[in-house]
Amino acid sequence: MLHLRVLLCKIRFLLFFKAIFGGWIDPDTPKDAYKIEQLLIIHPKNKSKFSYTSSKRGRVFDLVMSDEFNLPNRTFDDGHDPKWTALDKNDYTNDAMHYYSKNQVRTNQEGELEIETIADITDIVGFDDIVNKRKKVKKYFKSGFLQSWNKFCFTGGIIEAEITLPGLADVAGLWPAFWILGNLARHTYVGSSRHIWPWSTSVCSKSTNNAQLINGCREVDHYDLKSRQGRGAPEIDIFEMQPGPYGSNQGDFWQMPVGQPFMSASYQVAPGKSGSRPGDNWWPSPGMWYDDLKSGNNTCLNILFYGSYNHFRGDTNPDKDYWSDAISFNRQLTSEHFEKSHRYRLEWDLPDKDSSHNKTASKGYLHWFLDDELIFALNGSSLEAVGYGAEISSEPSSILMNTAVSYQWGFPKCPEMCDCKVMNCLSPKWEEKCGLPPGFCSMIQSKPKYKVNWIRVYQDKTNSQHKVGCSTPERPTKRYIKANEESYKNPEDEHPLKNIQQGNGKCSSHKNCGDKQRGSCVKKRCRCEKGWTGPHCLVPSGFDDINWDEVDSLKDFNFMPPSNIFLILLFLLSFTFVGLVIVTTWRRKVRVGWETIPEA
Repeated sequence: MLHLRVLLCKIRFLLFFKAIFGGWIDPDTPKDAYKIEQLLIIHPKNKSKFSYTSSKRGRVFDLVMSDEFNLPNRTFDDGHDPKWTALDKNDYTNDAMHYYSKNQVRTNQEGELEIETIADITDIVGFDDIVNKRKKVKKYFKSGFLQSWNKFCFTGGIIEAEITLPGLADVAGLWPAFWILGNLARHTYVGSSRHIWPWSTSVCSKSTNNAQLINGCREVDHYDLKSRQGRGAPEIDIFEMQPGPYGSNQGDFWQMPVGQPFMSASYQVAPGKSGSRPGDNWWPSPGMWYDDLKSGNNTCLNILFYGSYNHFRGDTNPDKDYWSDAISFNRQLTSEHFEKSHRYRLEWDLPDKDSSHNKTASKGYLHWFLDDELIFALNGSSLEAVGYGAEISSEPSSILMNTAVSYQWGFPKCPEMCDCKVMNCLSPKWEEKCGLPPGFCSMIQSKPKYKVNWIRVYQDKTNSQHKVGCSTPERPTKRYIKANEESYKNPEDEHPLKNIQQGNGKCSSHKNCGDKQRGSCVKKRCRCEKGWTGPHCLVPSGFDDINWDEVDSLKDFNFMPPSNIFLILLFLLSFTFVGLVIVTTWRRKVRVGWETIPEA
């Protein structure tokens, strides 16, 4: 056991030494992008104007993760990439009309990540909530969803990506999003988010004790979760984008100075306001919503959606139901955002550790920017003032990028003489197309693509709350997820995530394997050089600079013994036994005076 501990200490030291090089930084990231300045919010000089601006004058943050997507033909199947996983499953959320396919996510020849949406039929077995039975259904669209769940997570800092939006600015129907989510929930795996999404409070009350699964009333430390600490998976939407033909003060936007196309920047959190709250599509009365919300030019409060009332099938106790709030602002976009790339950014600062007991402590904040221009600023003090106990998230969070298709988002009202039960662009029948937005089927023929030039995450190295890792000392998740694996995986999967494949992808030349710098083609299979991984050696090996969890096994260090370990051990034991026999025999003969006789 002592030797094992020494070995583990040595491995820990080696990993710590490797960490100084940055375990998640893409070597293709330009050096001038290794640091970034915080954007400070400037109050308007003219007090009659409510728009705030921003400037580069704040703290310096250091790069902790990047992906430049420069190498073409990367794949993101489960087990292909250390940072990302492309889902290959049905989406049961938000009245989804699509199936997420791993084949809809790739890197292109221009050095961009592509998430492609197409019209294609997928037969699946779904669950009918009305008759409470499983039944066969068809999905008429395929799209892509990339997430870093339980691979790369961060707590606090700056995340920024350069993105070109998919589709056409004036054609509704697509729902592209760029967001982060607490690691205790895995989106589309609905069991993982039940009474977990989007909680962010440690308040102990009758309502949290009933409705929040991991609440501040608990007095026992199960799975390393700390007693009296509430946990959850709050959602921060860097953008949810809605295209369409209706501009400001038109259609559903008749009361709003921002219309389609727009992006919505949101913080979705529980507990939400359960008392007097505004109704969707209406402006809130004074004191009815959150105060001291700051916004920039070409923005307005999102009055279309203030949150949701959450009830889960099977819950018979009404006290388990709860409100979650969506605190958001919409920003006007133009056709340019669909034709050229733009930078979308979130700055996230955590509440001070003693903020609940110290009135002067920082309550944290969330600031959203588009091309360095402020969209929306939310301070934790605005949450505190409402009095329900919600906080700015302190949860280690994964990154998500996807395009959905849902009649909840941008679809017109169902026309007369159209039942809208089937919405199939591939059908020749009018009655199976009539419910789709005008121009949608024509647009979907072009296979619209959500393109990401790069994505980067920065943190303040002087701030001890800023951490990289999906399970941190302050907010562990590892053992809870391991104990509840069924909620995070498909029924046919052994575990939620597969081990990363290193090489062994099919090849015909070295070019298929990174062109010798990253890997070689040996006997028609890729063999990766040190530091590169994936079936075709196209992605840098990634790792957390510090493994915050205590060690359970060598596997926690990404160290796996050889597959023939038992044969090796048998050989070593046999060798040791033979050696002991020889030494014992020699010593016995020496004691009885035995000597070798020299040859003549």
